[in-house]
Amino acid sequence: MSSYSGTESRGRVDELIGFNTDLTGKDVVILEDIVDTGITIDKIISLLEYENAASVKVCTLLYKPASFKGNHKPDYIGFSIPNAFVVGYGLDYNEKGRNLDAIYQIRQTKKSQNKMLNIVLFGPPGAGKGTQSERLIEKYGLVHLSTGDIFRANIKGETELGVLAKNYIDKGQLVPDEVTINMLKAEFKKHEDPKGFIFDGFPRTNAQAVALDEFLAEFSTGITSMISLDVEEEELKTRLAHRAKTSGRPDDANPEVIQNRIDVYRNETAP
Repeated sequence: MSSYSGTESRGRVDELIGFNTDLTGKDVVILEDIVDTGITIDKIISLLEYENAASVKVCTLLYKPASFKGNHKPDYIGFSIPNAFVVGYGLDYNEKGRNLDAIYQIRQTKKSQNKMLNIVLFGPPGAGKGTQSERLIEKYGLVHLSTGDIFRANIKGETELGVLAKNYIDKGQLVPDEVTINMLKAEFKKHEDPKGFIFDGFPRTNAQAVALDEFLAEFSTGITSMISLDVEEEELKTRLAHRAKTSGRPDDANPEVIQNRIDVYRNETAP
């Protein structure tokens, strides 16, 4: 990407070195290998304001949300990573570590949260996420974060987020991302020095996946593995109908709501 200098040009002090293209009415995309503080991006965008571009977007391979202090968050992000020193693929420091076959970061200590085992477990309603979570928890000592359990706890407690979530759950619809993410963050922060987490039923959308990556990066950790459970649709309906009789969950008793929940998963979440 271009850099800037301190010589006077076009009536202002700063200019982009080697840049002589007319951007009037054009859409501009700034390509970055890594964005950390965002200070350089802010400066370049401020210079481009003089060029009359129709729009300016930022695309980066790597993004460090924990260290970001800028005003222009990248529009397109390849990977959100912890605030760690990285090398490889042309990323280097004083020409060390350039052209490695992958991207590497400095090894963390054994006590670092980066050693947490974080598993995303997803599948349609009735696929058995709860059952499989129990087995993983027993084996690895993980904390189970189920969006369904979190929703029900908030609904039972009649919290502001719980009342809002209930309106969507009763209709078999996905709870809006912002509500889901805020509930999950609150539960995550309740646990000190955990071995790791099982995220059951989350993320369900691309926006949720990005939010989860950024949130975990703040704690110098990330997703270790993703497990998908695949079950035939008729078997799902049978399981949910049976669960409605034993668990007292009203969202499992209505066939139309069940079908809508399955359809929402197939259309918005299934890989």
